[in-house]
Amino acid sequence: MTKIGYARVSTIDQDFELQQERLKAEGCVIVRAEKVSGASRDGRTELATIIEFLREGDELIVTRLDRLGRDTRDVLNILHECEQRGASITILDPHVSTRGEMGHMVLTVLGMVAQMERRFIRERQREGIERAKSSGRYSGGKVRIDHQKIRQLSAEGVGASAIAKGMGCSRMQVYRVLNAARE
Repeated sequence: MTKIGYARVSTIDQDFELQQERLKAEGCVIVRAEKVSGASRDGRTELATIIEFLREGDELIVTRLDRLGRDTRDVLNILHECEQRGASITILDPHVSTRGEMGHMVLTVLGMVAQMERRFIRERQREGIERAKSSGRYSGGKVRIDHQKIRQLSAEGVGASAIAKGMGCSRMQVYRVLNAARE
């Protein structure tokens, strides 16, 4: 049985070091981490890699359920995929494991709460933007990466992985910039 940790943050300027430390303290032999939104499974290559390599008896550990996903269907699909491989999932805060039947029910409820929380966050954000726009204080979100540089590197034949590494962003962000330039 191997304990495998998964850490995730949503944006480049966030840090998953605390999650990684906690997962290692829980005995995780492997800890994979990524900076990508938990709204869906798109672009979550580290999570996909973990699930692909889970074996019978392995345990996937995350610090909080929202690190695994913020969509109930995604969380339940991940749970199902892990079970199909004979692995379990443990959430550290609050401590819930799928090794027992009660854990399945609790994870389902927590998954719905995470999804509802995401909806509340998006609604508050939308309301804040509307208020800022109406008072003339909103000029759009800040640009975090140099889109022109990404397009230039791509035109020079540099691959998406190399661009992402050099720019300090994810490959998914590189693809979004390149796709937006094509449209």
